[in-house]
Amino acid sequence: MGPGGVATIIAACSLLVIAVAISYAVIRFGRLIDEAKASLKTMTEETTPLLEEVTTTVSLVNGPLQSLNRITKNAEEVSAKVSDVASSFLDKGGPAVKAVGILLSAAQMGKSRSRKNKSE
Repeated sequence: MGPGGVATIIAACSLLVIAVAISYAVIRFGRLIDEAKASLKTMTEETTPLLEEVTTTVSLVNGPLQSLNRITKNAEEVSAKVSDVASSFLDKGGPAVKAVGILLSAAQMGKSRSRKNKSE
């Protein structure tokens, strides 16, 4: 066997090693694709009921939130009306404001008398 025969045997062995390495890589890549496919199928099967539950939960939460929205809107309207009545009442400066002033001064006088009685 000459040098050409030895080179041919070495080349054939090298090609065999390369072919085995490529085959191994292709088999591993095929398994990876199969695992990805199975994972995607599992995730899809588990995600659908989860999304349905989330939709149901959001629907159930929206009902009380709408009621709360109506309640706060009504409270806002009531406070605006009370504010308008109070400002119009105080702006007019009628006898009611004078009566409130008299009541306040009488209350202050009563406090000062009770302090004097306690100190004696």
